[in-house]
Amino acid sequence: MSCGSIILLNWKRWKNLKESLSEGALGSLLPIFNTASEVGYGSVIATLTGFVIVEEFLLNLSPGNPLISEAVFVNVIAGITGSASGGLSIALNTMGDYYLQLASQFGINPELMHRVASIASGGLDALPHNGAVITLLVICQLTHRESYKDIFVVAVAVPMLALIAVIVLGTLMGSF
Repeated sequence: MSCGSIILLNWKRWKNLKESLSEGALGSLLPIFNTASEVGYGSVIATLTGFVIVEEFLLNLSPGNPLISEAVFVNVIAGITGSASGGLSIALNTMGDYYLQLASQFGINPELMHRVASIASGGLDALPHNGAVITLLVICQLTHRESYKDIFVVAVAVPMLALIAVIVLGTLMGSF
């Protein structure tokens, strides 16, 4: 409905509607396939035997603070998969009940645990193999060498600092 409205409202501006629609449809394929392949890749990783070793290592990094453990776990899984949504869904599907139990055991509000997991998924997910990063660079006709430093600051460093702030505040205040 909205696409049809845009076409009708801008009818005089279209030089070649068929070409614009074809270009838009083709342009949507790259992001769709990049995202689908990254989530599929992450799902395969989660089934591998080596994943259990990584999982055990990550779970034991901070046994005294489940917020730190969860943040590291979700962040690393999102980094491996190259997808925030893929990493978060794998982490919560495999370890959600465990972290909910830890939240209860340590008296941590489950909402804070969820907030930490959500923020953590948006840190290492934007490593160079991320589908959105690749799509952005292709669309902008840039290389990783030309642009990844800026992408890293905006999409990895700043979210990681925000995550650290939330963990510190959550640990000190309980919830906010």
